[in-house]
Amino acid sequence: MIRKCVCVVLLAAALLAPVYKVHAQDNWPQWRGPDQNGVSAATALPTTWSLTENIVWKTALPSWSASTPIIWGDRIFVTSPSPAASEEEKEPGGKELLLLCISRENGRELWRHKLGEGNWLYRKQNNTSPSPVTDGKHVWVVTGTGQVTALDMDGKVLWKRNLQKDYGPFGLNFGYASSPLLYDGKLILEVLHGSYTDDPSYIVAFDTMTGKELWRRERPTDAWAESPDAYTTPTLLTQGKVTQVVISGGDYVTGHDPETGKEIWRASGLNPEQRRNYRIVASPLVVNDMIYAPTRRRPLLALRAGGTGNVTDNIVWRWTGGGGPDVPTPVCDGTYFYMVDDRGRATCLDAKSGEVIWGPERTARGIVSSSPVLADGKLYILNEMAVSTVLAAGPEFKLLATNELDGTYTLSSPAVSGSQLFIRTATHLYCIGKKAD
Repeated sequence: MIRKCVCVVLLAAALLAPVYKVHAQDNWPQWRGPDQNGVSAATALPTTWSLTENIVWKTALPSWSASTPIIWGDRIFVTSPSPAASEEEKEPGGKELLLLCISRENGRELWRHKLGEGNWLYRKQNNTSPSPVTDGKHVWVVTGTGQVTALDMDGKVLWKRNLQKDYGPFGLNFGYASSPLLYDGKLILEVLHGSYTDDPSYIVAFDTMTGKELWRRERPTDAWAESPDAYTTPTLLTQGKVTQVVISGGDYVTGHDPETGKEIWRASGLNPEQRRNYRIVASPLVVNDMIYAPTRRRPLLALRAGGTGNVTDNIVWRWTGGGGPDVPTPVCDGTYFYMVDDRGRATCLDAKSGEVIWGPERTARGIVSSSPVLADGKLYILNEMAVSTVLAAGPEFKLLATNELDGTYTLSSPAVSGSQLFIRTATHLYCIGKKAD
């Protein structure tokens, strides 16, 4: 009889517990999701929400940050400054730089770790802008001070090192903001700078388990003034059995061997007039055999992957019209290429030809700094006032909904997991979806 009761209790607990799908698409392990392109295979995502509708939970955050939450299973990781202790600290946030682990089930904070100190305001970012990355067993995080930290899922530190101490001060005009790339036991980081330094730009790889430097390569450029600076995040290109690291910034987009860091190819054209202020914020995007490289609004380049040396001839199309992105990284499913400019105008292009399908079309009024997400047949666009525009994906412009949250300063890009959206504002992290999930 006792055994039967225990079995019934366990069964009931299992039925009441949150259910998480086990396939890889249920996780959002890095800034642009499972495939590094802002696309999720999730279904049954919400179209409408408000402060009183479709909010599964919300949890208060210590301060504001441009970093995006990453998700693996029942854990969410976010970086944040500590709470501001005075009016002087209000704009950048507190002095401490934190990594928080939050329960996916109910938004409860499981643990927090102090990554270091030193927080400054760089126009639209502070020193917690880089998003973490995880493999489900460990989490790696970089701060704007150059601190690189590896931890296990319970917050135990595996190793630490600092990019500025090892390789010299950052020389970017608006602080360091690139997120790390994880590949084959390597944590790969880019430092593309030049505004305030004569030191060369570089990319570097560390052993994920030990922090040992595996390789470091300088990345030359003839860009000048502010144009060597990039706030982009590297991505991966895979063709057959060959994988390359793609980096954009300093007037060029380049491909590198992940085993050695050696440059395999480069294409010019990001700054055709060689202007002094062509810093790049939006990151490169790889879908199938196409590489998309935004710059400062225009041009946006689409290159066919392949080749060595100078592959500028691989450019298939250039976007030089209005509506080009500056800060938001575009999103693409291989058929349609969606981009949003800083004023919230959305445009859809044919991914292979660059032909305009629709747009630019106005979304919710306001500045957009977060990157759009494509999932469940919908395009999610989030502006700086935490107002989301939901559009139907595909060849016809169709507004599905406009949703408001708390109206606070929002720079972070949405994350998707299961049938839920996760949106970070200046004050809270929201889990949005049906409560039954």
